[in-house]
Amino acid sequence: MTEFTYNKAKLPSRHVTEGPERAPHRSYLYAMGLTKQQIHQPLVGVASCWNEAAPCNISLMRQAQAVKKGVSAAGGTPREFCTITVTDGIAMGHQGMKSSLASREVIADSVELTMRGHSYDALVGLAGCDKSLPGMMMAMVRLNVPSIFIYGGSILPGTWRGQQITVQDVFEAVGKHSVGALDDVALEEIEQAACPSAGACGAQFTANTMATVSEAIGLALPYSAGAPAPYEIRDRFCMTAGEMVMELIAKGIRPRDIVTRKALENAAVVVAASGGSTNAALHLPAIAHECGIDFDLFDVAEIFRKTPYIADLKPGGRYVAKDMFEVGGIPLMMKTLLDHGFMHGDCMTVTGRTMAENLASVKWNPEQDVVRPANKPITVTGGVVGLKGNLAPEGAIVKIAGMPEDQLTFSGPALCFDSEEECFQAVKNKKYQRGCVFVIRYEGPKGGPGMREMLATTAALYGQGMGDKVALITDGRFSGATRGFCVGHVGPEAAVGGPIALIRDGDIIELNAITGTLNVRLTDAELEARRKDWKPRETDYQTGTLWKYAQLVGPARDGAVTHPGGKAEKHVYADI
Repeated sequence: MTEFTYNKAKLPSRHVTEGPERAPHRSYLYAMGLTKQQIHQPLVGVASCWNEAAPCNISLMRQAQAVKKGVSAAGGTPREFCTITVTDGIAMGHQGMKSSLASREVIADSVELTMRGHSYDALVGLAGCDKSLPGMMMAMVRLNVPSIFIYGGSILPGTWRGQQITVQDVFEAVGKHSVGALDDVALEEIEQAACPSAGACGAQFTANTMATVSEAIGLALPYSAGAPAPYEIRDRFCMTAGEMVMELIAKGIRPRDIVTRKALENAAVVVAASGGSTNAALHLPAIAHECGIDFDLFDVAEIFRKTPYIADLKPGGRYVAKDMFEVGGIPLMMKTLLDHGFMHGDCMTVTGRTMAENLASVKWNPEQDVVRPANKPITVTGGVVGLKGNLAPEGAIVKIAGMPEDQLTFSGPALCFDSEEECFQAVKNKKYQRGCVFVIRYEGPKGGPGMREMLATTAALYGQGMGDKVALITDGRFSGATRGFCVGHVGPEAAVGGPIALIRDGDIIELNAITGTLNVRLTDAELEARRKDWKPRETDYQTGTLWKYAQLVGPARDGAVTHPGGKAEKHVYADI
């Protein structure tokens, strides 16, 4: 590996390693076994979301060691540190889920503070779960030091009685169990078989969606986001990332050279094309916000509307991330999108080359049916669409990948609940009617607080055989594993008096994913009259992190962000 030449006088680490006044600082570095040469080389933060909470994160510590070897081989000095993760699969369906979205901000903030406090010159970030991926990418563009993102990799699919299964099947098995369609023995067999290895949820749920984004936005090395966690090739990707980040320092290529408006549009394209998670419509605006780029829910939804759905991935399709990697990976999907005019090829990436240059040697694989050609899509409209109307003036989002065209409109009476738990109990006890529209409110960023996902409820409906016979709207979120007519991110949220707070049982709600509308059959005057009787609700969270989050967090339309972002900057960390 080539060693590069660096001007230490222009790097942040000069504040802790250079000059006689930094002798005390250097003594700390000597105490950890660093040599004089290592101290005066660029210092590279290797940030990992390793923990023992879930399989998504368990392999990250091993992978971080490979990154460090790459940094050292290219003449840098790696400094490893960890941050938190809240794993949705374990937080799901109870109060713990309120910690999930807030953890994205804690991850970004803690990486920023560690980098700032120790004056590291570059960042390689390893993440494995839903919020840790966008949190790490947010930190990269916020700091704007040379950075490379590494995904920990997906889990392998499980097998139960000859069927390939994922954790989605376990959630849906709970619904089957509740109606007597599955006995205790079968449920236990499924839960023990669904997750056979380390890695994040294997289908195109939020983790794999944001991993796909990391390649499309240019922050991850080509192919690196597709390899499952147990595959040995992951260590090679990690080693290469450590080497490549040193090249980015030498060339002065920074995250904001990479994450441009066009790159964000590329990211939105791959979400829609892969039938990805609706949560991307929350995370892309948040990443853009760190750069000072205006890119909200409506911008994302407009790209979704124009993008073909081409990757036949679960939960709407047949395959998992491992399958796509083995037939050509994310570059295979991006190449057909680029060839047919759906992506920008002139965006810079962490390879030091443009997206078009990265994809130039990618050849179409005709011996597979995981990814369709972009001119022969599964559907011409993206797998995710945006909605707007008198019930969602600030927008909403729905995942339609895999839904038949005759199910893209729905009209029915509202059945209202002021928390997910209340709704789940109604579903569990079958206290609802076919054709209703469940309304779960006060679950938004402020109202939860924390904007929970509703997978336990939606999966139970599918398990009961009712997933395509009802609809559900919420100011909260949905898991990437959710399927059916489930509308999230309804804004303004109930906690600030949005129209969703004013709905009553029996009101007729009209959803149309073809025209992109979400309305309640009430006049403006009727809504205004109800507003006069509405009073804000107080949550149980009147102190601690979630209280603090509720005071700071903005609307879902803008990414549920908690600070002014790139537009308010007086300086960028990389330039200190």
